[in-house]
Amino acid sequence: MTLTAIRTDHVHYPFVEQLFMAAFPEDERRPVSEQRWNMDTHPAFTCFLATDEDGAPIGFITGWDFGTFCYVEHFATDPARRNGGWGQRILQELLRQLNRPTVLEVEHPTEEMSRRRIGFYERQGFTVWDRTYIQPSYRPGGNSLPLYLMLHPAEGSSAPSTEEVTRTLHREVYGVKE
Repeated sequence: MTLTAIRTDHVHYPFVEQLFMAAFPEDERRPVSEQRWNMDTHPAFTCFLATDEDGAPIGFITGWDFGTFCYVEHFATDPARRNGGWGQRILQELLRQLNRPTVLEVEHPTEEMSRRRIGFYERQGFTVWDRTYIQPSYRPGGNSLPLYLMLHPAEGSSAPSTEEVTRTLHREVYGVKE
């Protein structure tokens, strides 16, 4: 399995965009035009394409590098490849490459799938870190979402504060003006 940083001109970008649209409801993703802009222009944003040994796409993971910590924004595997251990391999490779504290958002554990998702991240070394976090809307007039933040510590690195992470995510990822 290989993780490759890509832009919108990559041959497998259509796979990523289609999976992005299918895997995340509108309230959980920015408009595609903004996603494309981030991929091609924003220096802190990276989209990693995951491919198998034959070079076939299996998923993607997007993230932001803020120096003292990284933020995993979107992560999805091809539905035809789920439950084959690919998600674990993708996430573990990303964490190995980042080698710094990494944060992500998850839904509250109100139904089976959200409980399973939290359990998956816990098995990868993440812990629920903040239960009071609110994700701002990705678009004007959209819905904010009550979520949990989860943290994966990095060996030898100190974790940023939840206040620093929240301020940074709100400002840099969601464009909230303070």
